[in-house]
Parts: sequence; C-alpha cells; structure tokens
Amino acid sequence: MLRWRGMDATPSGWGRSVVTIGMYDGVHRGHQQIINAAVRRAQELSLPSVVVSFDPHPSEVVRPGSHPPILTSPARKADLIEELGVDVLCVLPFTREFSRLAADEFVHQVLVQRLHVAAVVVGENFRFGHKAAGDVALLGDLGRRFGFTADGVELFSEDDVELSSTYVRACVAAGDVDRAARALGRPHRIEGVVVRGDRRGRELGYPTANVELPAHTAVPADGVYAGHLVRSGALLTAAISVGTNPTFSGEQRRVEAFVLDFDADLYGEHVGVEFVHRLRPMVRFDTVDDLLVEMGRDVERTRELLT
Repeated sequence: MLRWRGMDATPSGWGRSVVTIGMYDGVHRGHQQIINAAVRRAQELSLPSVVVSFDPHPSEVVRPGSHPPILTSPARKADLIEELGVDVLCVLPFTREFSRLAADEFVHQVLVQRLHVAAVVVGENFRFGHKAAGDVALLGDLGRRFGFTADGVELFSEDDVELSSTYVRACVAAGDVDRAARALGRPHRIEGVVVRGDRRGRELGYPTANVELPAHTAVPADGVYAGHLVRSGALLTAAISVGTNPTFSGEQRRVEAFVLDFDADLYGEHVGVEFVHRLRPMVRFDTVDDLLVEMGRDVERTRELLT
C-alpha cells in the first residue's frame, strides 16, 4: 500500500480512482464494512482504491481541547487499512484553513482535481466541508456535476447497537475490553515506549514493562487485565495493570505489563499492549503481602485464560 501525506504527494499522471473518506480511528467492523465496499468497487472498475483520512483529529482544530481518545496510532491505523487490501492511504493535514473549505470546494480540490475520483464510497452518515454542511445527498449531486458516483453504505449494527468509534471509546473507558474487541474485530491495542518506572515490580518479583503512551491514547479504565505485550509482531502473554498503584499511594496513572515467563530487557523498545479480558478493578491492599497474593492470582488467571 502506498502512503501519502498531503495532496502534493499525489504522483503526477495519477489516473482515476475509487475513494473512501473518514477518520477511521480504530478501523472497527463498521469501518471495515465501508472500506471493503470501496475496495470491491475499485476492483469492479479496475481502479486503485484510496482511503482519505486526516491528521490531527478535526475536532481538535475546530474545537481546541476536545480531542477524543485515540483508538489506533497513525502507524497502526495504516497497517490495519493495508490489511483490507487498500492501494493508497492519503492522510491530509487538517488545519484551520482546511476546515473552512466549503463542501463543493473540498470535492473539487481534493477528489476531482487531485484524485480524479470515479466513485466515492462512504458511510451513510458521512458529513464534509465547512461546518459539516455536506452529506451523501450533496456528494451525489456534485458527483453528477463532476462525473463520479457516490454511494452511502448502511452503518453496521449489532444487538441494536450502532458500531462507531465513539461506542468503542466508551467501552474502553469503562474497562469493557470484551465488548470493545467485538466491535473492533480484535483486542484493543495501545502503543508506546517502555520507560523506567519505580522498579518496585522487580523488587516484588514481578518486573513490569512501564509503557509511556502518546497523548490522547484511549486507555482502559483502571484495573488489572489479561492480555499481550506485542514485541516485534510477537504476542507475549501478560498481566496488565492500569492505574496509580494505590497500595503504594501512587499518583501517576500508568500502564504496566508483567510478561509471563520472560526476563529480557525491554527498556527503550516500542511495544504494543493488548487488552483481552478484565480480571478485576484496581484495589488498595492493606499490606504488601496481600498485594502479592492477589498478583499471583492475576498471573495464574492470565495463564489459564491465554495460554
């Protein structure tokens, strides 16, 4: 898959294409349905498929301070989109100036002039242009003017719940990683660099990887989880703690992963942390011995569930 940043990265002589547009944060099953429809349409027309996305999140530009928790890092999102058979990911820098483009200007400048669009496939609730004035109906009208088709894909629902990034974020925030995984089609993963912490885990016999995360990462609710530490593509079974470590009166919220049957030095490595099951809430124990007993149970439960 080709990866472009900005419209200036479009190769000279670029021909016609099939385009789908959206933030696609999380690339959840609803997103997959839309992207898959765009890929199929491109195959029918023997044209390349293009996903157009944005960075940073438009809400942070339009309403500073309102940046939502992010489900997938830019690199992770690109990899997930590539797995769906997309030919090109084009990430457009979302600036204040860009946000002021009228709907018809966006279509003309981005879709027609640059991507030479033959077909657009989006979710049926797709909005675009200044103040989100454009919708699928307008996209169809502009398509008839500029010579492309526009299709709105019905949104994906399951158990009377419409799957969306907002829904997945709510599941993650509540610690319901099982529901989040069902919506995503895979466990929720966060990514960051392993940094030195208090080294208390090693002293207690449970050395942990303390993962420093980028701003706005969608971190699950405080608690202990069974999951994986992802290292160079390998899934390593781990018991994961999210919280402030209240037994030791901690103040900084951290994500720490104890990798079972593993003792390599991970400092400085970029890793992923996947949350598969929530084992329990974060609890303050009266003594360190009580904490150690519960940590042992966490590890054994993780082993039972995931190995």
